[in-house]
Amino acid sequence: MLILIPLLAAGVALVIPSNRWRPWMLVPVAVFHVVMTLAILVKGTEPLFGGWIVVDPLGRLVLLLLSVLYVICAVYAVGYLRYRAELSNRVFVACMLCFIGVATLVVCAHHLGLMWIAIEAATLTTAPLIYFKRTARSIEATWKYLLIGSVGIAIALLGSFFLAYASLGQGQEASLLFDDLLQRAPQLNKTWLQVAFVLLLVGYGTKMGLAPMHNWKPDAYGEAPGVVGALLAGGLTNCAFLALLRMHQLCHAAGESVYADRLMIMLGLFSMLVAAVFMMGQRDFKRLLAYSSVEHMGILVLGVGIGGPALYGALLHMFNNGLTKGVLFLSAANISLGYGSKNIDEVRGAMRRFPLSGTCFLLGFLAITGSPPFGPFVSEFTILNGAFTKGRFLIGAAFLVLLLVIFIGMGRTVLTVVQGRPLSRQRTVYRDGVLTGLPIVVSLLLVLMLGVYIPAPLQGMLVEAVHYLEVRP
Repeated sequence: MLILIPLLAAGVALVIPSNRWRPWMLVPVAVFHVVMTLAILVKGTEPLFGGWIVVDPLGRLVLLLLSVLYVICAVYAVGYLRYRAELSNRVFVACMLCFIGVATLVVCAHHLGLMWIAIEAATLTTAPLIYFKRTARSIEATWKYLLIGSVGIAIALLGSFFLAYASLGQGQEASLLFDDLLQRAPQLNKTWLQVAFVLLLVGYGTKMGLAPMHNWKPDAYGEAPGVVGALLAGGLTNCAFLALLRMHQLCHAAGESVYADRLMIMLGLFSMLVAAVFMMGQRDFKRLLAYSSVEHMGILVLGVGIGGPALYGALLHMFNNGLTKGVLFLSAANISLGYGSKNIDEVRGAMRRFPLSGTCFLLGFLAITGSPPFGPFVSEFTILNGAFTKGRFLIGAAFLVLLLVIFIGMGRTVLTVVQGRPLSRQRTVYRDGVLTGLPIVVSLLLVLMLGVYIPAPLQGMLVEAVHYLEVRP
């Protein structure tokens, strides 16, 4: 039902004639998804189709994040599309509904091939969302997103084939079910497994936007509506991260965790370095958020590579980053909509002109850069503590230095946007309202709550997911 109902609703959205009422389909589907997700988390569910569809402890965590973020974006999208009445939203609404269906399939897929298909389907459903404004730059961004993503997913498919061959080479029956692969992990051919992991890391790392496979992000995030950027940064990238977590779990079970950890640490630090370089002097604040996403994808794989307490921190940071990106992208969308620009040469004094969006944008910046008392501070500190606990002092020091550089670089752009006096007194039709403001406030309150108090059910899910990733067959 979590997968099929949104897809059926997308079909209904395509035949609804009213451009005004069509977006309201997003809200009941999003609420339904949240309710069903909570029911699954409370009551559990049995594997379906011979183990192809399973909600394991790791999937439960990602599914909750996806569902919460989606309902926030769905409510916001209704308000946002009112200000884009000149554009048809038929395809936009249908693709948003399809996205949550196929993203849920990614989370629940326990077959490597099915997961690959679902991630590619998620890419295809988000491409029309990037092209929503129908400008020359948006079509360029869409093609870049599709072409680079297609190369990445092709490399991931090759890695999947190599992974299957790792078991065939040892005389075992071929299977791409994760449970089967985990049970046979100690007997897998180590050479083919290592090659498969590299290919899968590059392939799904492209979907995450890890450097140097991040080239699609600045254009896609910069040209897409802010609500689409929030879904990409907090939704699609976490689906790809889930795929990498499953591959890392397989290497851990096969006794190749040291090999996998080194690659993830190197890629994580490199992504943070690239983000730090391109944030300095960035004048487009939506592209700035794209490089922030590159940074935080690097933090996620860095935490997984360090392991131990840092693995818990990485899973918590996945949650914190997803919600904080909701604050940043949605408030940035409001500011861009109000000024008709996303360049700091034309956008000044956002806190005076749009007090709610400007203030949330500033607070979102403080949160995403690891300032207390927000959630990312706790998760980043946990990753840093994990590095020092395991004696990786150079990695911890590099992590701190890069965070400082990113704070300075990002702060220069954000403070320019929110402070000072507006450069123009031109009237705008946009005003902060309930539909475009409340979702941002809710997301910000959730980020603040996770920095002060982690609810016991979420804490239990995080611990259970860590144990699930570390267990050996």
